[in-house]
Amino acid sequence: MITGHVFIATSLDGFIARDDGDIEWLLRYDASGEDHGYDDFIEDIDAIIMGRGTFDAVRDMKPWFYTRPVLVLSAILAEQPVPSELAGKVRFTGKPPQQAMAMLEAEGCRRVYVDGGRIIQSFLREGLISDLVITRVPILLGSGRPLFGPLARDVHLTHVSTRPFPSGLVQSAYTVAK
Repeated sequence: MITGHVFIATSLDGFIARDDGDIEWLLRYDASGEDHGYDDFIEDIDAIIMGRGTFDAVRDMKPWFYTRPVLVLSAILAEQPVPSELAGKVRFTGKPPQQAMAMLEAEGCRRVYVDGGRIIQSFLREGLISDLVITRVPILLGSGRPLFGPLARDVHLTHVSTRPFPSGLVQSAYTVAK
């Protein structure tokens, strides 16, 4: 059975990017040289699903950051070709979350990294997230793109662990209670 997994950082006030999508504030902490566990996390991931906002934020990073196949969920991008420099690394689809996961499962994927605020929100609403690793960055942005949004029902989480880092980051892991 295929499962969705989140590994993401937020500002202390819960934003994953500024209103304009800028994530420079986050990259400053990524450059600290600390091991925040991403390499261990991604080792067991078969594919990555992200939304258009996340794709737009990372598409021009050189070299391409992701070592797993990326599926971008976007009705707008689904009508466009993948940039030639990302051919074979990225696909676009307009499929909704359940259908995208079913497609990846049919391709042999078992563990999928779900990235991007609106995509994470939609996958949570659909019950497609198994666990979340959320790293809080010691910065207040005041406004921006929130990690979480409105839900039709409560999503109960079970705390697994929390660990602080010398840079001030605090990382917590949760499983989604069934």
